[in-house]
Amino acid sequence: MNHKDELPENEPGAERDEQGEKREEQRENRLRKELPAEVPAQAPGAAEGTEEESAPELTGRQRLGKGLWPPRFTRAQLVVALLLFGLGFGLAVQVASNSDSDSALRGARQEDLVRILDELDDRTQRLEDEKQGLDKQRQELENSSDQAEEARRQTVEKERQLGILAGTVAAQGPGITMTIEDTKGTVRADMLLDAIQELRAAGAEAIQVNGVRVVASTYLTDSGKSVDVDGNKINAPYRFQVIGKPQDLEPALNIPGGVVQTLEKEQATVTVERSDKIVVDALRAAKQPDYARSSSQ
Repeated sequence: MNHKDELPENEPGAERDEQGEKREEQRENRLRKELPAEVPAQAPGAAEGTEEESAPELTGRQRLGKGLWPPRFTRAQLVVALLLFGLGFGLAVQVASNSDSDSALRGARQEDLVRILDELDDRTQRLEDEKQGLDKQRQELENSSDQAEEARRQTVEKERQLGILAGTVAAQGPGITMTIEDTKGTVRADMLLDAIQELRAAGAEAIQVNGVRVVASTYLTDSGKSVDVDGNKINAPYRFQVIGKPQDLEPALNIPGGVVQTLEKEQATVTVERSDKIVVDALRAAKQPDYARSSSQ
C-alpha cells in the first residue's frame, strides 16, 4: 500500500476548506438578517377574512340600526301600511265624535250625573209600566166572560188615548209650563224642536205651544225672528204647556248641555213651573188617510 498518496488530517488544504465553509455560512446568516422575512402568499378569500377579522365587532344595537336604516319596503308592506293608516284614521274619527258627544257629561257635577241616571231609571220604569198595562189588557180579554164587551171597552179607552196623542181631543193632568223669553231674537226653530223632542223622551203625553197643538207630524220652521209651527206663526215669548210627570219633565230640560243650558247660551231666559193641573185644549182636525186602510176591513 502506498502511504505517500494519503494526506494527513491536519494538512493545510483541509483547514482552508473548513474556514471557507464557515465564512460562507456567516455571509448567508448576515444576508438573512439584512433581508426582510418572506411573507407567504395568501389566497384572496383568506385576505378578505383577515380584513373582516381585523374590523371591530358590532354591538346588538348597531346591528339593529344597520338593519332598519336605510328602510327597505316591499309592495305588500306598503299595502299593509296603508290599510293600517286607514283603520287608525277611522278609529281616531270615532273617538273624536264620541268625545264631542260626551263633553257635556265630562264637565257635569255629581248632582247632575245622579239626576241623569234617575231620569234614565224613570224612563225604564215607564216602559215597564206600559208593558205591564198591555199584559193586563191581554189577561182581561182572555179571562173575561163577555170578551166582546171587554174588547169594546178597551177599544173606547184606546180611542181616547190615541185621540190625546193625535190632538183630536182635549186633555188635562199634571205637568209643567215652560216659558222662553227671547228679547234678542236668537231662538230658532231647531231649538224649539229640540225642546219638544226632549219633552217627548221624558214622557210628555200632550204638548201645546202658544195655542198650537203638537202632534207626531208637527214641523217647525224659521220665519224671520218668529217661528212657524205647522204653518202657524208664533212669536216670543214661547209658552209650552206639557202634560206628564213633572218629576221627569223638569230634570230632562235642565240636564247639562240640555235645552235650558242651550237656550241660555243664546241669551234667552227660560222658566219652568210645575203644576198639578195643566190644560191642553188646542185641537187638531182628524185627518183621513188617503191610502192607508185598516187591515180588519
